[in-house]
Amino acid sequence: MLSKSMDLQTPLSPSPPAPALPARPGSLLGYVVALLAVGLASIFAFLAEHIIAAPNLALVFVIPVLVIAIAYDLGAALLSVIASVAAFDLFFVTPRYSLAVASPTDLWAIALLGLVAVLTSGLAARSRRRGLDAEREARRAEALRSLAHKVVEGAPSSAITIAAAETLSRIFEAPAIVAIARDGDLGARASTDAAKLSKADEEAARWALQNGLPTRAQSFPFDAARFDFWPVKTSGGQAAVLGVEDRPREQARAAAERYVELVGAYLLAGVVQSKA
Repeated sequence: MLSKSMDLQTPLSPSPPAPALPARPGSLLGYVVALLAVGLASIFAFLAEHIIAAPNLALVFVIPVLVIAIAYDLGAALLSVIASVAAFDLFFVTPRYSLAVASPTDLWAIALLGLVAVLTSGLAARSRRRGLDAEREARRAEALRSLAHKVVEGAPSSAITIAAAETLSRIFEAPAIVAIARDGDLGARASTDAAKLSKADEEAARWALQNGLPTRAQSFPFDAARFDFWPVKTSGGQAAVLGVEDRPREQARAAAERYVELVGAYLLAGVVQSKA
């Protein structure tokens, strides 16, 4: 949700909030579902063991591994692998109800089940991760498109400033703030999630603006800052600083940083256009 900043010289009206990001299934839930899925596979195997040979029953336990790897994280998938191998060994390999294996054929079946399950879970988890990455990139592209649309429409600078903050927040999936430079200092600003700058953040933002260099939160000389800042500037001298709250998601963050320059370019183009 967007909020007004402390600087009231340029009032900013709120815009509709960005769509919520799809929630990822919790780890604990994934573990519970993994065990339930293996339990259902065991029941099915009990019902089918009279018509399917024991070594072939191992394939039944690949199904829950595949389902869990697609729907949940790698930890839940690995738990389903371990539970599947253990269930097959305990209930369908002689001597039953023991982890001991009497037949080399059964030992081979267990080893093959484990190998297939691990490979399947790894491939499914990778496929799921790629799907999530594609969805994230699509959301980022849509956020940029919305910002560009406001610039093309000739929206006022206050609306474009809010849209830029909203776009940054959607791209980085974190609270964001945008401040337009005025007389070499921080001027009108907009933020998301009621984000407010601490004294350390204010100092970092001013330093980034005055030196034309980005700053990183919790890094010298701004160890107490919570936001990363990037300065942007046009050839005509119009400048702004973009800030995003630092969060421990380095991979996703590194991928998102390439969008900062685009957001800054749209922001300043809209601000300059509104002044013309």
